[in-house]
Parts: sequence; C-alpha cells; structure tokens
Amino acid sequence: MAAGADPIGHAFADPQLLAQALTHRSAGAPHNERLEFLGDGIVNLLIAEVLFQRWPKADEGALTRARAELVREASLATVARTLELGARLTMGPGEMKSGGHRRDSILADAVEAVIAAIYLDAGFEACRACVLPWFETALAALPVGKPEKDPKTRLQEWLQGRQKPLPVYELVCESGEEHARHFQVRCITSEPALSADGEGGSRRIAEQAAAAGVISQLPRR
Repeated sequence: MAAGADPIGHAFADPQLLAQALTHRSAGAPHNERLEFLGDGIVNLLIAEVLFQRWPKADEGALTRARAELVREASLATVARTLELGARLTMGPGEMKSGGHRRDSILADAVEAVIAAIYLDAGFEACRACVLPWFETALAALPVGKPEKDPKTRLQEWLQGRQKPLPVYELVCESGEEHARHFQVRCITSEPALSADGEGGSRRIAEQAAAAGVISQLPRR
C-alpha cells in the first residue's frame, strides 16, 4: 500500500457515504444502521460466493460453517482493526468515553456499513474487488473444504450420538469495563460426569473454551 493510502482501498465518489458508514447512532442521524443492514447481506453473499468457487467439493454444512466463521462479530472486528476504522468512527461523547471505538460489536457493524457504502458508491463488482482482500488471510487460514466444527457443536454431537444428556453452561463470573468484558464459564456434563472452565472476552468464546476443555477429557472410544 502506498504511503498515505486509505487502508479501506476504495476512493469514494460520494465521501458522504463513507462518513455515514462511520457514524454510530450515538452521534445522531444520519448514522450507519441502515447501511449495516445492507452490508450484512452483501458480505454474506460475497463470502458465500468465494467459498462456493474455491471449495468445489465441500458440502453445504462445511460451507455454512466456514461462512459463519468469517462473518461472525469477532472476525469482522478484526477486519475493522486492520482497516483502522476505530479511530475514524464518529460517536457520541458517552460512547466514546466508554471505549466504543474498541468494542467488537461496534467495529463489526462499521465494517458492514462500509461494505454497503462501497456497494452504493461503485456497484457490486467494485465492492467485491475491494472487500474480498480484507478476508484473504482468514480465508487462507480455514481448513480447505472441511472447517472443523466448533467445540460446542462437537461436544453436543458426541453426546447426542451416544444418547447422553446435553451439557449445561454456567456463568462463573463476569468482570471488566463495558468495552473490555471478561467471562468465565463452566461446562458440565452428567454422563460422563465431567466439567471444565473456559474464559474469554464474550460469553460465547468462554463457552467454546469450556466445551473444548470437556472434549479433551472425553473417552477416546
């Protein structure tokens, strides 16, 4: 990238579209929520299309899991940080003070809104050409054709396949500032009687870590 180039990689004919895409609702209208709605649909289509093309032998389940991994909140927030969107967000004073420009949910929404803004500014082909490189590293990191199921899904399928009760997830503790929450969750199974704790920046991540801990204790047969 040339010095001074915009990390987004698109020169807007209508800069107001980008300005709106980077405006949180706390700053007043016009904000980015409608653009976020449109961008959510576009990014799902773009990722579905590229997975369909690159993985000709993958079944629907593998494609669906791969797409979900790439467009989930944490993944989009990673893209936002790579594009340096946080520092460019326009927010109300309260949201800015609470660290909203670092929050995964707000960053992910901003990525979706920017995608919509590019689409409205230049059309679908230009949007595809600009946006897909943002996901190239994450795409390359996926196991080709058969991305592994997440730990919660694998644990549930292991138990269901043996007609055992499903696991229970208990919140052990929650701490930290609003923009930097920390969760500890315990996963408990009754048959077999196992438990493990997991931690993370969201309850979902903590639950996945706890499920992985239980999986590591399961009988191998």
